Amino acid sequence: MKGVILAAGKGSRISMRGKPKPLIPFLGLPLIERNIANLVSCGIRDFIVVVGYRADEVKSYVESLAEKYGINIQVIVNNEWDKENGWSVLKAEGQVQEPFVLIMSDHVYESEILESFLHRVERQPDGVILAVDYKTKAPGHIDLDDVTKVFTEDGKIKNIGKDIDKYNGFDTGLFFCSPVIFEAIRESSREGDTSLSGGIRQLAKEGKAQAFDIGDGIWYDVDTEEMFKKAEKYFLKKYNEPKQKINLDGPISRLLNRKISLLISRRLVYSEVTPMQVSVFSFILSVLAGLVFFLKGYVPLLLGGILAQISSVIDGVDGEIARMKNMRSEFGGWFDSVLDRYSDAFVLFGLAYHSTFYHNSFMCWLAGFLAIIGSFVNSYSADKYDGYLKKRLREGKKRVYFRVGRDLRVFIVFLGALANFPFTTLAALAALTNVENVRRIVVVMKGGKV
Repeated sequence: MKGVILAAGKGSRISMRGKPKPLIPFLGLPLIERNIANLVSCGIRDFIVVVGYRADEVKSYVESLAEKYGINIQVIVNNEWDKENGWSVLKAEGQVQEPFVLIMSDHVYESEILESFLHRVERQPDGVILAVDYKTKAPGHIDLDDVTKVFTEDGKIKNIGKDIDKYNGFDTGLFFCSPVIFEAIRESSREGDTSLSGGIRQLAKEGKAQAFDIGDGIWYDVDTEEMFKKAEKYFLKKYNEPKQKINLDGPISRLLNRKISLLISRRLVYSEVTPMQVSVFSFILSVLAGLVFFLKGYVPLLLGGILAQISSVIDGVDGEIARMKNMRSEFGGWFDSVLDRYSDAFVLFGLAYHSTFYHNSFMCWLAGFLAIIGSFVNSYSADKYDGYLKKRLREGKKRVYFRVGRDLRVFIVFLGALANFPFTTLAALAALTNVENVRRIVVVMKGGKV
């Protein structure tokens, strides 16, 4: 199956961003690349991209994506890009002989919409299927003055257009088309309407235009600055929600760290900073925290605690940027985990050393040893324990679990430094982490497979 992407328009209402609309960065990725990446993740490997305004610039960038994603991309130039979008669709005629997915380059979708839509359209129609948004009551994600409206009955499109009075849904710009769409657009153009909607209306007359309900899915047409900012705010949060629909963030991550890290990520995602660089920076902060703990006095203790907590917040940014910029990798996740273990060791070893300024050395080092071992096993056992929590979710159990993780451990270090109780903090961590590890063993053992 091929994907056809319309990227010919000028986007005058968002032109203040200085780039052709398809190349405007959205959370770190140009709009057109984000759509290509999402379709690739759904299994589409062959693309036709129709460009027009500033064609050479868009064409050059789009063609560079072929090697990056290991896909086939054919770029077609529409020199009549300032006309209605049906002309851009017609430019793809002759390049597709089988049903294809048609999408607008300036729309952004939740991945669930694309996945469910493409699963449905495996049953190929002799006509078109349009993904329709039926959420017409107070649609904050819709620009009602610009959106194309749809009226459907019994899953069939009866009318479509920007100015129709009777409607019960919105056109999301996501279509599954058979080649009959080309003749339908030509027929519509003979009646004076060269828009894609005009072609859909022609097929609707023949009963060949079906509607697919996207349900609760959210999408945005980022054709104005206002809608761009709304979409950015929504997807910033969406890209960092757990796909398993279970919140495995620890309490500190959920209530504090994530709120701050998302503010940082929103800025860094438009920079050249990579997730790997963020991981290393977070690690350096932890090393500095551990080294500062080697100095005697309350000020170094407090400074070390602050550095450790800042590092914990930054530790969430790398994953957020990776998800938003489609830069996730197994190595990146593994490397971040390795640095986290070294970070824990530096911070706890430094705290143990600092405690010896005021307490018996043997007890300080014993507490430090137990805290480090407990933290390491806590992290090591997290994968199996999290798998158990996901299993509980599938069985319909509660969605939020109390979880002792790195976020809580580091926050305890911060609070202990703030309160000037280094040894008490170390002893508390030694007890908490090891008791938690035993609890996990018991919980998983009682829950079934270990």
